Amino acid sequence: MLELKNVSFSVGSADDELEIIDDISITFDDGKFVVITGPNGGGKSTLAKLIMGIEQPTAGQIIYNGTDITHMSITERAKLGIGYAFQQPPRFKGLTVRRLLSLAHGSELPEDACCAYLTSVGLCSREYLNREVDASLSGGEVKRVEIATLMARKVDLAIFDEPEAGIDLWSFAMLVESFRSMCKNRYETVIVISHQERIMQLADEMIVVEKGKIRTRGTKEEILPQLLGELEESCDFNRKDGE
Repeated sequence: MLELKNVSFSVGSADDELEIIDDISITFDDGKFVVITGPNGGGKSTLAKLIMGIEQPTAGQIIYNGTDITHMSITERAKLGIGYAFQQPPRFKGLTVRRLLSLAHGSELPEDACCAYLTSVGLCSREYLNREVDASLSGGEVKRVEIATLMARKVDLAIFDEPEAGIDLWSFAMLVESFRSMCKNRYETVIVISHQERIMQLADEMIVVEKGKIRTRGTKEEILPQLLGELEESCDFNRKDGE
């Protein structure tokens, strides 16, 4: 279980401080698929980075499975079973997909295991197994390789920061199917930062973050209609304003 207790994060000097995350307390139950959404600049990605240790909170505690990880490094958190997928995943010239999966797993993976991970994220294993994780892969391809890498690591908590960013519609459709597969077969907790309704439809729970605070949380059946209603009202207002 992941718990954030009165977590805050600010940048700038004491005289010119900007609060990005403002006193957030929340618990993420094990084995849930959680989508965090909200307006741009509201603090969603910062919250994900605080959980992974990419950023350090200026106040509060982060507790994971009973252990205070507030000041642990990224590496220490990774050893505890926390994984993070970036908006723009890193590329590794000279490193094949098969080798990357084996490194993530911690030991040499047999070919059939590598193929199973790649197939689960919609990639033809024979085509990709010996390709390098470099600029020859599209944005959608490298993101799916990263998801396969997290699967190979068998993380207990997987965090995805706007996985739909910068990929085409076909790649996005395959990405959604990858998450759908994770939902069916997972045992881990999955946290996804996203604006996409198709990803939200997979959620066990949704959290709306706005202006550094949790505005609301609940099931997708409770939250998604609210968000779609707000979007429709905004579109109606803009149409009237343009008349």
